Amino acid sequence: MIITPLTVGPFQENCYLVADDSSGVSAVVDPGDEPDRIIDMIERSGTTPQAIWITHGHVDHVGGIAGVKRKWNVPVLLHPLDDPVYRLAGRSAEMYGIPFEEPPPPDSPFSEGQILSLGTLRFEVNHRPGHAPGHVIMHGHGIALVGDCLFAGSIGRTDLPFSRPQDLAASLKQISQLPPETIAYPGHGPSTTIGEELESNPFLNGSARIVAS
Repeated sequence: MIITPLTVGPFQENCYLVADDSSGVSAVVDPGDEPDRIIDMIERSGTTPQAIWITHGHVDHVGGIAGVKRKWNVPVLLHPLDDPVYRLAGRSAEMYGIPFEEPPPPDSPFSEGQILSLGTLRFEVNHRPGHAPGHVIMHGHGIALVGDCLFAGSIGRTDLPFSRPQDLAASLKQISQLPPETIAYPGHGPSTTIGEELESNPFLNGSARIVAS
């Protein structure tokens, strides 16, 4: 397995290419912006994309979907509870004054406990709301793609439309039960491990509480 990160757009969002090197297939996770750079990353990898996996529908995670899907007509997967967020992405882009191409409608829904097959790799989908109502993580093979639930030393915002602080608190408790050696790949910033965050992240070690804004 090869995980290739690419930081894109004005929000410095992390897009990931997850590749099964034994079969040469891959999945694109959260192509948030700059589709030409994402396409170049995929082509350089020599892999064939099979799907676009979206952790949640915020503007900074979906702005490159249309360009990638034009190049490879692969299914876009999104949890159905994030459809309202996904549909508002264009309006958010206008508010921030950034260029944006509307993403196509999702092709398939994520569901709790779903197993994603990628060549010889298998990843479990877990619904982890709070930052967004349909936020999901995918984990397997010692890694977790955690989107904007968890960052190195911090957590995702809960002052956005459709965010719920109490839901994120519950989601973080569930994420913290992953094996401590699990490498967490977040939507922004550097990768970390669950163990490191349990020790140093105030929102996981109990020294800070998530409160409603």
